[in-house]
Amino acid sequence: MVDESVGQADRRPVLLLLHGMGATGDVWLPWAPLLEQHWPGRWLAPDLAGHGWAAPLPSYSFEGFARQITQGLASDDRVVVLGHSLGGVVGLALAARAAGIPVDAVVGLGIKALWSPAELTRAAELAARPVSWFASRTEAARRYLRVAGLAGLIPPDHPVVDAGLRQVDGRWRLAMDPTAFAVGEPDLAALLAATDVPVVLARGEHDPMVTDAQLKEYGVPVATLPGLGHNAHVEDPAAVLALLDAYR
Repeated sequence: MVDESVGQADRRPVLLLLHGMGATGDVWLPWAPLLEQHWPGRWLAPDLAGHGWAAPLPSYSFEGFARQITQGLASDDRVVVLGHSLGGVVGLALAARAAGIPVDAVVGLGIKALWSPAELTRAAELAARPVSWFASRTEAARRYLRVAGLAGLIPPDHPVVDAGLRQVDGRWRLAMDPTAFAVGEPDLAALLAATDVPVVLARGEHDPMVTDAQLKEYGVPVATLPGLGHNAHVEDPAAVLALLDAYR
């Protein structure tokens, strides 16, 4: 988990940055200089369960991911969530009234709204596969970047890749628990109905995983980021951070 603190309890809310499927909290590390200048308090970028250094779950659900995240929050924290893809869904689960977490707002970036039967079958197949091993870090890093959707955006030798890899007896594997792919399709309508806090659903203009029309079906504000793709937070951190201006 990345945890940056200014050490002043009155400088809430806490910004909670949640990564997408296959990535780790370290994907937010390049944001650090920007947040030091433009976010007035603490920020956290934890690994979701079964990713990076976070322990796996016996079985995966969005609520289960959310419960794991709450363990890293202080009892008096007020939270603004910026979640990418899976992380955006987990943010909505955190903001549910029944969760009891003082969430001020959620910005969900690049959440896949519609899943075809073929896509769900593919996810189940990935979850059932055994762990793959690689002879070198470079091979494992390339697979990690593909799984996390970061290929072409981050080079294999970049330090943020390290948290997504493990070396055991001279061989390399991804740190991710592959059974996390079995989390299934989010019921966004139900998640949104379960929260009273402000929610913005955002996407990069060229994100192939979700359209503006699909997001607008949910009746909450939709923000489209010109020229960006699914990983807009990696491509243009400043543009994505600007979505939080109203919640500082």
